[in-house]
Amino acid sequence: MRRFLADMLGRIPDAWLARAEAASGFVCKHFFTGFLWGAGFAAGALAVLLFTLVAARAESIPANALRHRAELTRCGRYAFGLAAPVATLAAQVHQESRWRENAVSPVGARGLAQFMPSTSKWIAGLVPGLAANDPFNPGWALRALATYDKWLWDRVTAQDGCQRMAMALSGYNGGLGWVRRDKALAGRNGVDPLIWFDHVERFNAGRAAAAWKENRGYPRRILGTLEPLYIRAGWGQGVCHVTAAQ
Repeated sequence: MRRFLADMLGRIPDAWLARAEAASGFVCKHFFTGFLWGAGFAAGALAVLLFTLVAARAESIPANALRHRAELTRCGRYAFGLAAPVATLAAQVHQESRWRENAVSPVGARGLAQFMPSTSKWIAGLVPGLAANDPFNPGWALRALATYDKWLWDRVTAQDGCQRMAMALSGYNGGLGWVRRDKALAGRNGVDPLIWFDHVERFNAGRAAAAWKENRGYPRRILGTLEPLYIRAGWGQGVCHVTAAQ
């Protein structure tokens, strides 16, 4: 069955097919039966299978990530120390660019870390080691990402490391000023400003609805979905989940 589907769907890697079969066993098992029941069922079954394969790919670590693993580990430890949350940083790169060195967003963010020109210029002036201001250089981008995360981390307070990183990631995505304003608004409404998830994240101090929605999804996807993916793959520890070794 797997070999037949791979031929039909363009030699899809076995790992993706295995995940698709696990997630949609009914579709795989009854695909041929569908032809006997009618083309409509068969088309629907194929559509569901393709959707599942796309979803499986979206939650897979890109092969290109392995090229940068050692460098990210080095940059993470340079910024955070030996206990750096490398899996968290990897999850963030995944979310930003899916590990594409030449990525350019519609609004002009560039490279692995998706720094806007103004932000890359700012951090290049702040950190001598980043003076080259070269966001398309993988080494520069990974060090800039880890450095900026640590800079934000040092400027927020939270109940624990997970909540603190969520606030830092919100700042990376939308600016530290908004994090502070949202925390202040939460506090004025009797909500603990030291807890991000289901607390501060519910408040909007004035940014546009679309920007606010994107910002709230950013920490949740990185810490809730992608961080565990990289931990399972052996990329080290994260701030919200522990490694298998622990």
